[in-house]
Amino acid sequence: MEDFLAHLNERQREAVATEYGPLLVIAGAGSGKTMVLTRRIAFLVAKRIARPDQVLAVTFTNKAAGEMKERVRTLLAQTPLLAIPLIGTFHSVCLAILRAYAEPLGYGRDFIIFDSKDQQALLKSTCEELRIDTERFTPDSFGNAISKLKSKLITPDAFAEDAYDPYPKMAALVYAKYQDALKEHNAVDFDDMIMLCVQLFEAHKDILERYQEQFRYILIDEYQDTNFAQHRFVNLLAERYRNICAVGDLDQAIYGWRQADVANILNFEKQYPDAKVVVLEENYRSTQTILSATNTIISKNKMRKEKNLFTKNKAGEKISVVVAATETEEAEFVARTLRALVRE
Repeated sequence: MEDFLAHLNERQREAVATEYGPLLVIAGAGSGKTMVLTRRIAFLVAKRIARPDQVLAVTFTNKAAGEMKERVRTLLAQTPLLAIPLIGTFHSVCLAILRAYAEPLGYGRDFIIFDSKDQQALLKSTCEELRIDTERFTPDSFGNAISKLKSKLITPDAFAEDAYDPYPKMAALVYAKYQDALKEHNAVDFDDMIMLCVQLFEAHKDILERYQEQFRYILIDEYQDTNFAQHRFVNLLAERYRNICAVGDLDQAIYGWRQADVANILNFEKQYPDAKVVVLEENYRSTQTILSATNTIISKNKMRKEKNLFTKNKAGEKISVVVAATETEEAEFVARTLRALVRE
């Protein structure tokens, strides 16, 4: 058991070895976040705090999920298990749930998933049926609006009730007709997967209770990047046992443009007043010179959890300041510099 805690600093060990209750891990850049997540999963299983099938870990990309699976598989290699815990993206986890329980929502279990190309075609035909000028109001713009609404769990009916101005009224019509058309095709889009799972859980308590009983431990990576629908989904699952571990860092929140809501991580302690908070501040990949500059810059952020990154690495070279006229020029400078460093 000590192997899972070996070579960890004090705060990393605390995050890994917390056995029960809500846990918020503020993981600064380069602080070993993935190692802590994967070792925590392995610790819970190997110590028999939870069976493998009782642990759910959710992240944002297939690549990140794949890396976590391999690390957990390696950590548990000496443990006699038939399976490792479920580790996947929000979409893959929700897809598995919908495949099992699509009928109560009015879909067949063999529903298809519309990709962006399919969505564009359906939105275009929807606009044509509604006689909307697609030169002036593009299907793309409606698609973006609908995606934002779904990320906030706003249904066509709820949106229509508050749509008073001309464009929102038009968008409400498109949204409603688009959803009807998806259902006629026995199809869902990517935003539907999470929204439909939340609707399933809220309308069918027996199904929710079944998954709450199954997933007694829930871990969410990059919590600062979750939107309202994702936040609602994981917190519904965590309601019964409250063994929810949120890992993230407000100073690395860059996805507001895709509806990520930093309030989710900011309000974690309000939602779970008994939460343990662990702040990972030791950085393992940067020099102290870089971290000192970083700390000075991020300390100006208004919405953040206080932390001070440090390292046992050397001070390192001084920082060079380059002023670029445009973002393209900045990107080209970075690319040229990287190529030169690789050649050296």
